[in-house]
Amino acid sequence: MKKREHFTSRAGFIISCIGAAVGLGNIWMFPYRLGQNGGAVFLIPYFIFVLVLGSVGLITEFAFGRSAEAGSLTGIKNAFERKKLKGGLLVGAIPAIGLAGVFMFYNVVVGWIIKYFTLSATGELSSIDINSYFDNFAGSKETIIWNVIAIFIALIIVIVGINKGIEKANKIIMPMLFIIFILLAIRSLSLPGSIEGVKYLLTPKWEYLFKVNTWVMALGQAFFTVSLNGCGMVVYGSYIRRDMDIPRSALATAILDTMSALLASFVIMPAVFAFGLDPMSGPPLLFITLPTIFKSMPAGGLISTLFFLSVIFAAVSSSINMLEGPVEALMSQSKLSRKKATILISIILFVLSIPLNLNMDLFNKFSDVITIVVSPLAALIVLIVFYFMRDKEEVLNEINMGAKRKVNNKFIIFAKYGFTSITILVIILGIIYGGI
Repeated sequence: MKKREHFTSRAGFIISCIGAAVGLGNIWMFPYRLGQNGGAVFLIPYFIFVLVLGSVGLITEFAFGRSAEAGSLTGIKNAFERKKLKGGLLVGAIPAIGLAGVFMFYNVVVGWIIKYFTLSATGELSSIDINSYFDNFAGSKETIIWNVIAIFIALIIVIVGINKGIEKANKIIMPMLFIIFILLAIRSLSLPGSIEGVKYLLTPKWEYLFKVNTWVMALGQAFFTVSLNGCGMVVYGSYIRRDMDIPRSALATAILDTMSALLASFVIMPAVFAFGLDPMSGPPLLFITLPTIFKSMPAGGLISTLFFLSVIFAAVSSSINMLEGPVEALMSQSKLSRKKATILISIILFVLSIPLNLNMDLFNKFSDVITIVVSPLAALIVLIVFYFMRDKEEVLNEINMGAKRKVNNKFIIFAKYGFTSITILVIILGIIYGGI
């Protein structure tokens, strides 16, 4: 049996996890949700949820992966076999299938971002009609080639492996992402009228603290921002050594992911207000609102190029995690090499995603099903298998192995009953609200 790869260091592991967590949701979803739900007041429930629930979820998925020394498919299958239960392979496949589904629609969007990066870099962005361009581009045949490029970038990194591919790429991508974010935030804050955007983000509207919607949206943002999907973080956890401090790593990932979302807010919202545009434009923010700003801004071409480069970094660092999950699952159940498994999975997911490139209604429906139901259901499966199908002491030992500050029985009780119930609530609320 081939020896399993490992992350070379704690820093490499955490940077890779931050890369998986920091994605498009941090850049376009967090800023407008922050403003939409009471400004600084939104941060109160969000910080509570991301530090408590995000950390617990990450600890669970890291520990589950490390204990199985494999991804969720193998971990769940082995747990079922230990309990002499049938259907382990079928249930174990759900997280990998869910993550593959995310990879499909996510990389359609990554393709759009790469296209806008090239428009910015070549100067074409200044000569197009921003509003009509995106409407004509999204859902057209032209998006397919950009989707291919997005998938190919992830494929190349994943083929190389864990430490020479995923870890090395994230060590380059993530520091550059934060540096570009800081530079763009300074530029955005220097614009006349940008202070209104700062007020929008940071002025607390206390009445929102008593609105159910504020707490529901904060819960959804916190749950999904750290990539709790029962597969991606499990497979990264399976590549860590036995002496890794899991609780500390989980907390660091949650905190740095939140910092990236806040930084993105200070890149985007001050500029939106400086140019008098709609801060609640949601998804069009990236492809209509911001390009409109860049077009009107001095040195807009350079700033636009840097911005879309930073978004590519954020997107690709998440995309490689999304591809690694199903690739590892296939490798674990076959004799395929990493190279063959990565190419095969990439081709299958590309072919399946072609209809998503061509039909925006199908794209929206598919992404809703995956994010609202399949991903949180996959996270729930891992919670049930780890906390309900294993002995409490065994779970405690697994989490505390290598930890300086050890968790106790109260943590297990909260994770087993509290966090499992909250995950079920996330699914129910997602269906009721049409996504949270």
